[in-house]
Order: sequence, then C-alpha cells, then structure tokens
Amino acid sequence: MSSRLLRSVRAARRTTPSRSATLLGRRLPLAAAVVVAAGLTAACGPSSEPVGSSAPAGARSSAALPAATESASASPDASASVSASAPASPSASVSASASASPSASAAGTRAGSSASPSRAGSGSGGSAGTPSKPAKTSAAPAPARIPGPGYDSSADAQKQIDAALRAATSDGRMVLLDFGANWCGNCKAADKVFAQPATSALLGDSYHLVKIDIGGNSSANSALLRKYSPSGGTYTMPVLVVVSPSGALRTDTHVTGNPSLTAEGINSFLRTWAP
Repeated sequence: MSSRLLRSVRAARRTTPSRSATLLGRRLPLAAAVVVAAGLTAACGPSSEPVGSSAPAGARSSAALPAATESASASPDASASVSASAPASPSASVSASASASPSASAAGTRAGSSASPSRAGSGSGGSAGTPSKPAKTSAAPAPARIPGPGYDSSADAQKQIDAALRAATSDGRMVLLDFGANWCGNCKAADKVFAQPATSALLGDSYHLVKIDIGGNSSANSALLRKYSPSGGTYTMPVLVVVSPSGALRTDTHVTGNPSLTAEGINSFLRTWAP
C-alpha cells in the first residue's frame, strides 16, 4: 500500500509543472514586450503628438506618405525645396506632412516649378523674374553744325574744308561748299532758305556745310574756288559744290546752274546729292 502511494506521488510530480516554471513562462512574454517597446521609443524618439489625439502618429505618417511622394515626383526643384525646408526632428516632419492637404502640396509643387526660371534669370545677370534687356543699338549721329548767315572773310577756309572732310569720312555725310559774298543778294536769299527748319534738318542730316568768302581780296579763297570748280569763266554766286568724303567732286552749280533759291528748289537739290 505504501509503495503504491509513493509511486503515485512520484508520477504526479513528474507530470505536474513546478510553480517556478509556470511563473517564468508568464514573465518571459511580458519582458519581451517591454524590450520591444523600449527599442521602438529609442528609434522613433519621443512623440510630439498631444495627449488625446484622435489618431496615432503612425497612421497619420502613412496617410501623408502618398502626398509627399506625389510632390517629390512632380518636379526635381520641388523635391529639393521640400528637402531643404524639412524640419530636423523625424516626428515633427511626420506631423507637418500629416497636417498639409494634398492640394497644398500640389500648390507647393507648382510654386517650386515656377520659381526655377526666376532663379535662372537672376543668375544670368537680370533681376528675378525679369527678362534681361536687349542690347541697345547704336544711335544715329548727331546733326552736323550749320553755320549762320554770311561769310567770314577772316576764316581759314582750307582748314575748315579739311575738318569737314575728316568728319565726312567718319560719319558718311557729304561736304557742301558754299562760295559767296556778304554783298551778294542771291547768297542772302540762299541763307534764308538754309535757316528754315526743313532745309536745316536736311543739311544737318546729310552734309557738312562750309561757307567760303570770295567777295573780298582773298587770293587763297579764290584759289579754292578754282580748285573745286575748275571750269573757269564768270561765276554766278552762290556757287554750290558737293564733295564726297574722299574729296571727289560730285556736282558744281557753276556748270549745272543754280537751283531755284526757294525751299522747294534747294531742298530738291540737297536730296538729290545726299549720301
């Protein structure tokens, strides 16, 4: 009888787990859960969500992921802008992405795309968003100076002609030599026409005018008349001679005859021999 009791007790001990083993089996899952929670906290950092938030941070992060992906793939400039402006904290970045609506993300993408040409424009030297101005074309030369009425008997006519030829070589105008005298009525009539606005504009645009006195006793000025109007004979004043910048004779009114000393006559003559 006693031997049967001992055998049954021993068998019960072998088949029944000990209390310590049972407690250990209950504590191991709990310890593993604590270790996993501690690892997640260390990896993600402290949560910036306020207590009582309606949705966990993980859910909002996964909801914001499509919008962020769409914004990043829409434009290289937009993705650069997003990465430059992202906050340092990972949880703060998730919170900011979750609060932005898809429409706001698309608007930011469009803004980033439109900002790119402005930056390119400013790099090329112009102001941002403003196209650079085109290069200025060279302005037309200023009108040539028109001498006043009358003839200066003391002037060095040869020097004046040389200066006019140099200026004509530079700007392409013709040189108009006006041989006359202060007592000549026709010369005074021509001076009145030269002073009119339309004729003065023609002269300034197309000619360098040199007035040479041949009414006095200047042998030098008389020699210039024979040089530029070599046909000789009796001269009818004013004698108008057009010379090219190279010094070649183009016309001589001593040979061809003077135009009518009116605005129409002189303007027609000036247009005919203009460059």
